[in-house]
Amino acid sequence: MSTATETVLILDFGSQFAQLIARRVREMGVFSLLVAPGTPLEKIRSLGAKGIILSGGPASVFEEGAPRCDPGVLDLGIPVLGICYGMQLGCHMMGFEVSPASHREYGRAQLDVRDHDGLMHGVPARTTVWMSHGDQVKDAHGDLAVLASTDTCPVAAVAHRTKPFYGVQFHPEVTHTPHGTDILRNFLYGACGCQGNWRMADFLERESARIRADVGTDRVICGLSGGVDSSVVAALLARAIGDRLTCIFVDNGLLRNGERDLVESTFRGAFDVDLRVIDASKEFLSDLEGISDPQEKRRRIGHRFIDVFRMAAAEVGHDARWLAQGTLYPDVIESGASLAGTAANIKLHHNVGGLPSELGFRLVEPLRDLFKDEVRRLGEVLGLPPQIVWRHPFPGPGLAVRVLGEVTEERLAILRDCDEILLEEIVSEDLYRATSQVFAVLLPVKSVGVMGDGRTYDSVVALRAVTTEDFMTADWARLPYDVLARISNRIINEVKGVNRVVYDISSKPPATIEWE
Repeated sequence: MSTATETVLILDFGSQFAQLIARRVREMGVFSLLVAPGTPLEKIRSLGAKGIILSGGPASVFEEGAPRCDPGVLDLGIPVLGICYGMQLGCHMMGFEVSPASHREYGRAQLDVRDHDGLMHGVPARTTVWMSHGDQVKDAHGDLAVLASTDTCPVAAVAHRTKPFYGVQFHPEVTHTPHGTDILRNFLYGACGCQGNWRMADFLERESARIRADVGTDRVICGLSGGVDSSVVAALLARAIGDRLTCIFVDNGLLRNGERDLVESTFRGAFDVDLRVIDASKEFLSDLEGISDPQEKRRRIGHRFIDVFRMAAAEVGHDARWLAQGTLYPDVIESGASLAGTAANIKLHHNVGGLPSELGFRLVEPLRDLFKDEVRRLGEVLGLPPQIVWRHPFPGPGLAVRVLGEVTEERLAILRDCDEILLEEIVSEDLYRATSQVFAVLLPVKSVGVMGDGRTYDSVVALRAVTTEDFMTADWARLPYDVLARISNRIINEVKGVNRVVYDISSKPPATIEWE
């Protein structure tokens, strides 16, 4: 996608908001890519950038080893917007004084706008912004015009008089800066002259053509899980190469009620895909017998999956030379597999490929330039049903990590029924799209209860519902009490073996979203 007609490059200096900048740009109809600060000028030219954004970052321009870019970036004739550290670095490279502030400023501040043309067009004379900096551009003179200031930061927004350089000493990409989107839009559409032609339908056509060119007459194998990412990959490949796609769905016996049926009806019906369903539930459950440690569960499930998938793939045919996977842009960035900058070390353990390279296939990763919300939009364009497009994340090891303790057929059946009731009520109350992930957990404890005239000693089920934007942090969802009461009553009355339901009100951090 680097050949998109309108691309804005974001030089990532380690900002915690770098991905958010990229998302905001795309939300405005312009394609964006995160690249390393040291990206050569030749590479930047070859990417055909309409604009360049220098991200923020935790470093000081005075630190030894602080990330820098080639000063020639400012002489390419391409509009540049520096954000926080990016503004300080840009001004420093042009010879303007940058010095430590009297105190580090973090949080909300009131911005007074002096110049309402250009970058600050449409921004009120006084507005709230989100600051995060230790250094400041000390003074502006000559070719550097001050556009806005705060009580503690006299040079809070600037524009160069002869070069297409702009800078802001605050974060326009965060929601705490209410008019930040106006500033970004002014940069993209005013300074850069973008037209906003980044459309998912166009992506679909371009990516389909690229897949056909890369794959040629070969067959592609897609590991289909029923989740959003793999389902969108399968639907996209079905459109691009038709009957040269084979999907493999492994039933590991750890699925929720109706999941296998949904996958089969969708891809054998609406998309007419060559779908191979492998029922390996007995093998997976045998591997898990007597195992309670969550890491050991994951290890055994992973090993068994690779073995089953390898055998299934070997039966597809000699013309199957490609393996399709649902790698997303955040995976690429966090793995260090792309041009991303200093933030690329966040998740060096992340396996972007998903399946091991010794399977011997070349990879097709058609979603590797997309964020999660863009994948959902692509799924809608492809005509996938809403229950797949908007499906909440489901762990790779399935219900094995939601049955705490030993996994047995009996305990899986209890959890499936509880989970089905929970999701039925959440959907019926129109809360599914308002939450990010909702599920039930079967705890390895029993409690005393009374049902009818008898005393019971049965299982405890925990309900978990969270809201999040990026799944890096999450807050527990404030579900209505009457909805929780109805879910609890139904589970206890309808699911034999459960006599107590609790609700998890832990946020991430310190808790994780999943219990195991």
